[in-house]
Amino acid sequence: MAKITELIKKDAQQLYQEILKKRTPEMDFPKRSLSNVTYNKKQGFFEMGEGVVKRTLTVNTVKTFAQTIRMMALSHDVVKKEDMATKREAYYVSKNWGEARFSEQVESDTIMDDIESHFRTNREQLGFIPEEKGGEVAGHLTVVDKDAATGKKLHIDCTKFGSGAYSIPISCEDLEFETKAKFILVIETAGMFQRLVKHNFWRKTNCILVSMGGVPTRACRRFIRRLADAKRMPVYAFVDGDPYGMTNIYRTLKVGSGNNAHLNQFFCVPQASYLGVTPQDIIDYKLKDATHPLQDVDIKRAKDALKSDPFIKTHKEWKHALNQMIHMGVRVEQQAFAKHDLNYVTEVYLPKKLRNPSKFLP
Repeated sequence: MAKITELIKKDAQQLYQEILKKRTPEMDFPKRSLSNVTYNKKQGFFEMGEGVVKRTLTVNTVKTFAQTIRMMALSHDVVKKEDMATKREAYYVSKNWGEARFSEQVESDTIMDDIESHFRTNREQLGFIPEEKGGEVAGHLTVVDKDAATGKKLHIDCTKFGSGAYSIPISCEDLEFETKAKFILVIETAGMFQRLVKHNFWRKTNCILVSMGGVPTRACRRFIRRLADAKRMPVYAFVDGDPYGMTNIYRTLKVGSGNNAHLNQFFCVPQASYLGVTPQDIIDYKLKDATHPLQDVDIKRAKDALKSDPFIKTHKEWKHALNQMIHMGVRVEQQAFAKHDLNYVTEVYLPKKLRNPSKFLP
C-alpha cells in the first residue's frame, strides 16, 4: 500500500516542479486497445505494447487533467487511511471538486482506468473497488478467510451451502484454499450453474464449480487464477457456442483484454481450456434444430477476431472453430441440450466431454 502512495506523491511532485519551472506538464498513459498488445503462447496472456498516449495540460485538456490529479489525490487519501471507495462513491466525491466534477460516472470510470494503467497497477491497489459481484462457487473446496474483527481464520466449506453457493469477495488476495478436487469447471450462465449445483455435479466428478455470470469480473478471474495456481489444477470453460462467448467471455478469462493489458498477468487464467459448446458439438449432439441464426453483429465479431485478435490468430484450432461457425451460420446456447432431456447436459454431454480434455480448444 505504501508503494502506491509513494508513486502518487512522486508524480505529483514532478508535475508541481514542471509548473514552477513554467513548463507544460504532461502525463503518459499506455494505449489501451487490442492493437497495442502482443500474445505469446508460452507466456499465456496479452501483454501491453509500447504504444503511449500523452496527456498535456492545455486549454482544451485542463478539466481532464484536473480530474486526473484529483482522482490521484483521492486514491492517495483512501490508501493512506487504509479505507476504500466504490467506483460509484468516487464519482460522487467529485461533486465537491467544483468545475472539475464529473457529469456522469462513465467519465470518472475512464479517469480511474487511466490512472490504473499509468501506474501499471490495479484499481483495487488504488483503493477503488467495483460494485459487481465476483461470482459463485460450489463443490470440493474450503476457502480460508479471516474474520474482519478478530483476524482469526475462517474455514468456509463450499459443499455446505445447500442449494446456494459461496460468493467470491471483491478482493481475494489474502484467501487460502484447501481442496482435493481434480479440476475447476467455470460456467458462463447462472442458470446452468444452478442446474449443476442442484444435481451435485461437483460431487459426481470431484470438481469445483464456478459461475462466471457472463463476462467474468476481475474478482472472479483473480479467484480462479489464484486457486488454479495454488493447487495446480486445470480449468475447463463451459460457455455458449457463439462469437461473444468465445471471443469475449472465454478469451477474456484465458488471456485478458486489450484495454487492460497492463493487468492481464494477474487477472487472466492461462491454464484454462475450452470444453464447449463448440460448432462441432452441434453436429455431434444433433442440435441443429436447437440453434439460432447468426446475426450480423455475430458474424462481424467472428470475422474481426479472425482478422485482428492475436490469441485467435495464434491458434489454428480457434480459426477452424470460428470459420466453421460462420460457414454453418448458427450459434448454440448451453441450454440447447435440454432438447434431448433437461439433465442431458449433466448425464451425457459433460461426462462424455470430460473424458477427453486433450480435445478441448486451447
